[in-house]
Amino acid sequence: MDTEIRQIAERLKGLREVLGLTVQEVAATAGYTDEEYALVESGESDISVAALQNISRQYGIGLEVLMFGEEPKLSSYFLTRANAGVSIERRKAYKYESLASGFRGRTMEPFMVTVSPKDTDEVPLNTHSGQEFIMVVEGTLELTVSVKKMILEVGDSIYLNSELPHGMRALGGKEVKFLTVVC
Repeated sequence: MDTEIRQIAERLKGLREVLGLTVQEVAATAGYTDEEYALVESGESDISVAALQNISRQYGIGLEVLMFGEEPKLSSYFLTRANAGVSIERRKAYKYESLASGFRGRTMEPFMVTVSPKDTDEVPLNTHSGQEFIMVVEGTLELTVSVKKMILEVGDSIYLNSELPHGMRALGGKEVKFLTVVC
């Protein structure tokens, strides 16, 4: 994961330099303080997918370019076989598998997300622009939206305003897998 964090940091710094932006401008777009964003660009801290999505939308760069360093090539269709999406660990407890990384000009971002159980009951909340669909395909997920906590089982789904603080954690000491579509 440290290698991936450093690679994303290099791409973010390169983007900022090419566009002639300041750390303060990109930090504001990401929803981070200047200090937090400087740590991200140095590779000392991770950045959320939500923050990467904000940056990609603001500056017209594909999310997959920031996350994976690859420009999508296809515009008719893009097939992703089971367990073969471009994968990246964003945080210790989260693994994202992009399900449409090769499709150019996407208007939504589909991911298969695996969340590992943690020893803590704390659920970090995040926000980002747009909307999000989540459907549990394996395990039990506790989802917090604002102050409301919900338990989602296999087959349960929710559509939410991503600007509301939201976060999740795996329950029952087992990993949980869910499909999420962010738009």
